[in-house]
Amino acid sequence: MHQKWPWFLAALSGFLIVAAGAFGAHALANTLSPRDLEVFHTAVRYQAWHTLAVMAVLGWQGKQALRGQRLAIWLWFAGMVLFSGSLYLLVLGGMRALGIVTPFGGLLLMAGWLVLAWSAWRQRPATR
Repeated sequence: MHQKWPWFLAALSGFLIVAAGAFGAHALANTLSPRDLEVFHTAVRYQAWHTLAVMAVLGWQGKQALRGQRLAIWLWFAGMVLFSGSLYLLVLGGMRALGIVTPFGGLLLMAGWLVLAWSAWRQRPATR
């Protein structure tokens, strides 16, 4: 099965990580409060780690497809949008009400890891 969309989204996320990191380091360094800058960098960091995790699982899936890998990937994508996305909007757009969304994104990120752990533990090959 061709993994066009997950790879495309991972590459796009990688681009956004570099752009956001540079933006935070240069354009926001003297604009945001130290606390807001820390929140911004937390969003970048979590997005970066989970983008790398998506790419690793996509590579693993190419060698050994297991049930649950695909679900873990999509949980991480959704978690990145809700967790990192809400933090970006909270800091850059002043949308403080979005703070309520952030924990749900974190839960999706954690759920992706649990699904991946379960998938590895069960070791059932996925049907393609």
